[in-house]
Amino acid sequence: MKNSAFNIGDRVVVPPYGIGVIGETCVRPVGGEQLQYYSIEFPHTSSRAFVPVDAPASSGMRAALTEDEMPTLLHHLQEGEVVLPRQWAARHRRVTEILVSGDPYELATLTCELRRWNIRRGLPDLDRQAFRRAIKLLEQEVRGLDDVSAVHVRDLLDHAWNETPQ
Repeated sequence: MKNSAFNIGDRVVVPPYGIGVIGETCVRPVGGEQLQYYSIEFPHTSSRAFVPVDAPASSGMRAALTEDEMPTLLHHLQEGEVVLPRQWAARHRRVTEILVSGDPYELATLTCELRRWNIRRGLPDLDRQAFRRAIKLLEQEVRGLDDVSAVHVRDLLDHAWNETPQ
């Protein structure tokens, strides 16, 4: 994932909001100073976020995945393993950490693990909600990418949600 300077029109991820597009840069008064911000617009909503140009990582903002990164994402989605605690409270904390991080590879690994759990025995309500959230975040990440790996990722995500326990 690239982390260089961002430009107007770039697709970016702002956890936990998801995928947005840099619409412009603007100056806003903060604590008596005039600071420059990226104005992030989120498609299909009226939501907007302002992220400091000098410190985009402070908000967790990162460049959205590109087609070049789809094979790695697909690998994590198919083969990823994460040890999730059996105790509900500890598992919920770990899953929430992954969801909030917005890291696409961790999300793909979590999705792979929860998919395995779902196939084996079904998921309790909160795990099912986390599974759905991880899938939604990954779907946003690959939306608009048309290479073969991105299509495989979308197909796998569509199929994963509709699998039933054995």
